[in-house]
Amino acid sequence: MAKTQRILSKNADYQRFEVLKTNRNKRYNYGTFLCEGVRSLKEARAKGWEFESLLYSFESPLSDWAKGMLADVKTECNYALTDALMADLSGKEDTSELMAVIKMQKDDPAAILAGLSDNPVIALFDRPSNRGNLGTIIRSADALGIEALVITGHAVDLYDPEVVVSTMGSFFNLPVLRLSSNEDIHAFIDALRKKYPNMQLLGTTAHTNNMIYDVDMTRPTMFFIGNETEGLNRHFREICDVYVKIPMAETSYASSFNVGCAATVMFYEAARQRGGFPTAGSNG
Repeated sequence: MAKTQRILSKNADYQRFEVLKTNRNKRYNYGTFLCEGVRSLKEARAKGWEFESLLYSFESPLSDWAKGMLADVKTECNYALTDALMADLSGKEDTSELMAVIKMQKDDPAAILAGLSDNPVIALFDRPSNRGNLGTIIRSADALGIEALVITGHAVDLYDPEVVVSTMGSFFNLPVLRLSSNEDIHAFIDALRKKYPNMQLLGTTAHTNNMIYDVDMTRPTMFFIGNETEGLNRHFREICDVYVKIPMAETSYASSFNVGCAATVMFYEAARQRGGFPTAGSNG
């Protein structure tokens, strides 16, 4: 059983937890991130993520679930804090009774490739700059059967607590690969095309006559999702095999969707074409 340390003030241990919450560089120096939320912690445990520590208050009674986590989850050291320190550390209005320091996973393109099915749908998000959008796309991808997400370039931090919490646990179920250089991205796409010779790279634009529902997504497909303000960079635009358009109502003033909404529509259409949803009248 892991040892437990009490924290009564904002000492060095507490300050480390604070920087895991607020400082991207420190997170990567430590190789860990701070996580809270029952769904997130349950899913992290279920999917085999490695926990370094669990944090809780020694001044308030714990639920049976929290007691079970403390008893069963393997950690290096757990920390018992005061109510006030837990409240200061928590990002929730109602302070979480349990928080965790979880170890980051390595970016391993070979492992991502090995884990794909015979006919996958995956997605690439180019330089996401908004935490909420990244969290939304991770959650939608998980919900709609996307098998992996690739994040490129200088992007918002995948392990930012706001991103993790906003996915409602999907963060721990969807394989995500961060690739910063064009060379690494090209190598990954080349490996995909070698494994799936009929893989199509699909982007979206308003300047095409290809409606999203007219393009065959029952074959291996990789969606390309552009940056929120700049769209796809020119390099990615050039390597897409086909572009599609999401139709809008004729009476609509809007000319486009938010990137998270657009990605969700694309993911839904791929799942619909593949028979991923029960038909009307079924018990699903």
